[in-house]
Amino acid sequence: MAQDLNRALREGLADAVGFVLGALAGWWLGRQFGIDFVASTDWNARQVVGLLLIVGGCGAGRALARRLLLKDRP
Repeated sequence: MAQDLNRALREGLADAVGFVLGALAGWWLGRQFGIDFVASTDWNARQVVGLLLIVGGCGAGRALARRLLLKDRP
């Protein structure tokens, strides 16, 4: 039971850290391309690309965090 709880807590931490850091990385990448989805009031193709970068960063960050934080543990 304690191992299940420990694994669940590590998975939750990996998900939270991965989502947040991945979203920030996607937002930063968009800003480097001149697309600031967060500060824009328009809704056009550039903002959709910025949103996709943020969402893609969330997924990639979560996958990377899970791989790093859970790699040697059962």
